[in-house]
Amino acid sequence: MLTRPLQEAVAEAERLIEQAPFIRTEQDLLEGYEYLAGRIRMAMQTAFDYDLEQPLFVNPTHQFSRQGLDNPDAIYFHAYLREGVEYVVRGRRGTSADLSFQVMGGAYTADSTATSMLAFDDRELAVGADGRFEFHYAAEPGAKTMIVREVFNDWDREERGVLTIERPDTLGRPRRPLTRGLLEKRYDVAARSLVGSIRTWLAFPHFFQYKEPPNTLTAPAATPGGLASQFSSIGHYELDEDEALVVTVPRWDACAYQAIQIGSDWYASTDYETHQTSLTKAQAVTDADGMMRFVIAESLPRPTANWLETTGHRTGPIMLRWQRLEKEPDVAPTVERVKASTVDFPPLTEEEYAARITARQRAVARRMLS
Repeated sequence: MLTRPLQEAVAEAERLIEQAPFIRTEQDLLEGYEYLAGRIRMAMQTAFDYDLEQPLFVNPTHQFSRQGLDNPDAIYFHAYLREGVEYVVRGRRGTSADLSFQVMGGAYTADSTATSMLAFDDRELAVGADGRFEFHYAAEPGAKTMIVREVFNDWDREERGVLTIERPDTLGRPRRPLTRGLLEKRYDVAARSLVGSIRTWLAFPHFFQYKEPPNTLTAPAATPGGLASQFSSIGHYELDEDEALVVTVPRWDACAYQAIQIGSDWYASTDYETHQTSLTKAQAVTDADGMMRFVIAESLPRPTANWLETTGHRTGPIMLRWQRLEKEPDVAPTVERVKASTVDFPPLTEEEYAARITARQRAVARRMLS
């Protein structure tokens, strides 16, 4: 049976989900099953959409397939590479805050991280007046994947660009014929990818976020993994139902993009369409002293502009990002754990907060690929 490896992998993946050590409630388990659906989707895409002979950029991470504390402000593109082959990447630059490229060696696993072999952003490209660009890349020994991140600071105004990748040596050729052996290989790849990705992302936050004490944030530092021109501050929250975490950070205008997000213990983003679980500096309110003050809480006496909703999660990761830096951020965010009832930020009406959520829904529908 061709699909047997995948069937067995789905059963194993379901066991891994059910045995996750942080499951406390029925909601946690249901989210795990939803997370599993996204991992199955990613595994099938990895196995069946990629073709080393006819490469293309695919979008494996989005609102229906979350992984690796995916950034709600980013569109991710991946293409697999073959060593020694020349690739041509062409595009038309959109108006997003940042467009960065990275070549990775190996893969993330439950025991190790992938190796960054090359990282740069579009400032290193010759971009024409019409926004078009082109560059060539010969895949060096060990190169496995090219990752592109298009990151948006202003969801309402910034627009996507266009991006393609090709192998000049295979242009004009038909795809290889479909064989039983090829299908067997693809189902096997999907099976291994599914189980491997779940094991990886269950382990990954313990390399970074969960090494820190709860309700603290690290000083801004270059993001591990070699992503071009990104600094980040990481931590994780642990709050009772009636508690809140106030995060204070300077608005940093020496970068095109600055943001904060929270996630779930599945090390994935939480609902950023119909809840406010992330904010960029364009979406957040900055106080008169130049500081942005965010409140992480399940509920508040009244909604406020910089509220990050925990959506039923008592624990989860926190990440702040600064990208396309002109000057490195030199002030660490501060954190204060308080009673939610004592939070006294400028309030919004229910109608005003609903309007913010409406804007998020429309922006995601316009921008995201799935």
